[in-house]
Amino acid sequence: MTANSTLRIGALSINYLLDGAATGTAGMFELEVPPGAIVPPPHSHTHNEECVYVLAGTLRYAVDGDVQDLGPGESMYSPKGSVHAFSNPHGELARVLIFNTPDIGAQYFHDVAEVVNSGGPPDKTALLAVMNRYGLVPAPNPA
Repeated sequence: MTANSTLRIGALSINYLLDGAATGTAGMFELEVPPGAIVPPPHSHTHNEECVYVLAGTLRYAVDGDVQDLGPGESMYSPKGSVHAFSNPHGELARVLIFNTPDIGAQYFHDVAEVVNSGGPPDKTALLAVMNRYGLVPAPNPA
């Protein structure tokens, strides 16, 4: 994915602005989350720290059980290893910038899109394999 090219994963839209995966540096992408969109399950990153900064709308973001509705100009930080998740239960599109250090890379999202956009329900085994390949760990289901 080149800078300023948009990738769709289901209803989510990702525009990678800085792909630092090849050099091990920070990366940044814009994420659009429509109301009620299906989003990734709660997970942690083995190798990456993540910061979300809201540009428009409201995004529900959770880090290690701290759930906040973030509006424009607000941000939240996910340290490496923390369980985090996001959603948009609100009535308008949420646009956010995501910063990763080091970057997970645009290729991760291409690999996820290949599974999610293949038609029909996503193959959960294939999706977990992609997540594992990039150091993402799904959170255990609460008992």
